[in-house]
Parts: sequence; C-alpha cells; structure tokens
Amino acid sequence: MRAVIQRVSEASVTVDGQVVGQIQKGFLVLLGVATEDTQEDVVWTAGKIAGLRVFEDAEGKMNLALADVGGSVLLVSQFTLYGDCRKGRRPSFVEAARPEQANALYQSVAAELRGSGLQVETGTFQADMKVRLLNDGPVTLILESP
Repeated sequence: MRAVIQRVSEASVTVDGQVVGQIQKGFLVLLGVATEDTQEDVVWTAGKIAGLRVFEDAEGKMNLALADVGGSVLLVSQFTLYGDCRKGRRPSFVEAARPEQANALYQSVAAELRGSGLQVETGTFQADMKVRLLNDGPVTLILESP
C-alpha cells in the first residue's frame, strides 16, 4: 500500500456536486492499493496513520497523534499512486490492484482506522472525485507498507 498523508486544517471530497466526505483538523489520506497487498498491509498502514505524531504539542514540537488532538481522517482511494512513469510518457498501472481487490482493502483500512477510535470519512470508490484541502504546515508524508 502506498499513502500520501497530508496534515490538514480542513478537507472535503465531492462527487457529482455533492460533498460525500468532509473533515476539519486531521489527515487527508490518498491511498493506493497494489496487486500484492494483503490484510497485513491494511493493519500496518492503518496503524501507522493512526499513530503518526505530526501535530504540535504545547512546546511546538511535532509530538501528537490524531487521537491526541481530536483529529479525523478523510480517506480517498487513488490508484494513480501506482502509476509507473519511468518509461514512455503514459503511466503504466500494472502494479495497481484490480478494483474488486482494491476496494475491499481500501474499505478495510477505513474500518481499521475506525476501530482505533478515529472519525473516518471516505470518498466514493471509482468515482470522479473533487478533493479540496487546506494543508496545515504544509506537512505531507509518503507511507509505503513493507
């Protein structure tokens, strides 16, 4: 699994003009699923997202996690994170999981995050989504499961 995690003051995702997911302080997570990903990747990725200490404490140091600051997660599927641009001019997506597998693991990540006590909003899988965010910092991290 590959995730781009952005610390945000607010974020939302819209499908066909309707807001389908919206958060205030927390993480916007763009999540890509690879063909070889399993439930172990789900658990590892969700645990890392929930445990990342990138919010400032009273001393201004990045030392607090989502739960510590009452943060939420907006989780958006993004198969293009597995676009391989090394050859030619058109990305190859052969490493991206097929929709059935990708959606199941994407939903599992959302469930794992909810199971850790976090508020989680999602986009709509395979929809044409419009994502808005106010990046806080900016803080943007790339996470890849082992």
